[in-house]
Amino acid sequence: MGNTAAVITVSDTGARGERIDTSGPAVCDMLEHRGWKVEYTKIIPDDLETIKKELIFCADEKKIQLVLTTGGTGFSPRDVTPEATLAVIDRRTPGIPELMRGESVKRTDRGCLSRAEAGIRGSTLIVNLPGSETGARENLQAVLEPIRHGVEMILSNGSAECASNPVAESAQNPPSMDWWLREAKTAPSAPKVGMYLIHSGTVRETAKASVRQGVESSARVVGMAVSYDKNVLDALITQVYQMPGIYYVRAWINEGKLQVGEDIMRVLIGGDIRPHVVEALNYLVSSIKNDCILERELYS
Repeated sequence: MGNTAAVITVSDTGARGERIDTSGPAVCDMLEHRGWKVEYTKIIPDDLETIKKELIFCADEKKIQLVLTTGGTGFSPRDVTPEATLAVIDRRTPGIPELMRGESVKRTDRGCLSRAEAGIRGSTLIVNLPGSETGARENLQAVLEPIRHGVEMILSNGSAECASNPVAESAQNPPSMDWWLREAKTAPSAPKVGMYLIHSGTVRETAKASVRQGVESSARVVGMAVSYDKNVLDALITQVYQMPGIYYVRAWINEGKLQVGEDIMRVLIGGDIRPHVVEALNYLVSSIKNDCILERELYS
């Protein structure tokens, strides 16, 4: 069974039907596109006891693994979502809101005003997101992959099996494709998938101009400087999920100065039939190369 989630929108005006909720559906969309099964959604007012009741219900009765709230994290007297969260959790997980605030202040100095909290109640991880759609998307994007690993740790009680992905995905640290496939095959979409295809791109010694354009060159590539736009990558992944027959997408791109033989990118696509998966893989890899990643060859 795949990971389960709940999304609770905290808003007085939303609960009264005076405002259309866009943050909640946006968060649901992001979760589902990453293989989560959203089992519960609700819009509730900015009321401390109501918020506590909903969080307890999701954790204790529905046994949902991840509960995300949107709204009520600011300075208004009615913003009490953090207080409700702290009242029901057993253990805080301060690194999650710290990372979200760090991502927010890259865009606006008002990001430091977020009072979002996160913590564990039983076998459930609860995380507060901002109320705006943009803020909710940006904050969730910053922590969604670490959250997935955290949820697996909670479910396994921190066992060695959960830690079998020996190193975290990061620059200079390629993900384990075996681990990716294990996650893919436990996602809610797995029964629809008939094929997985993998792409692994590495730094080669031969210059791109020699390979792609037939340009003769005596220069030998000794490495490559790589950077990429994370927002563009996220948008590309969303586009691929909208292609026919595609149910699972993962992509990782390296950064920094890489040596010959080191990984530049890894991509995993899961879909119903081979033509759909091949088309999606080719599209995503070519789009990453053309629109997302910046490569500069380093010569001897």
